[in-house]
Amino acid sequence: MSNFASLMRRADTLRRVESDPIKSEWWVGYMRGLRRAHHGEQFGSQAEHDLWLSASESDDPTRCALGDGYRSGLTLIACDPPA
Repeated sequence: MSNFASLMRRADTLRRVESDPIKSEWWVGYMRGLRRAHHGEQFGSQAEHDLWLSASESDDPTRCALGDGYRSGLTLIACDPPA
């Protein structure tokens, strides 16, 4: 199994058991970031990529969590949402 597949499986499992809705959104962003990092520019447009990156600057905690997770996923490293 590839590192990408392993990270996706881990993230999906943890997202499903997460009880905190903000952390759950972080996992959604993380998984999207993993996909972008793995598939490159073939996954999503540049405009979508820019929107996901800018989400981490939002005042809305849910949107911010999506953006932070996305940025973490781009590293292709196993990460967890902040405590």
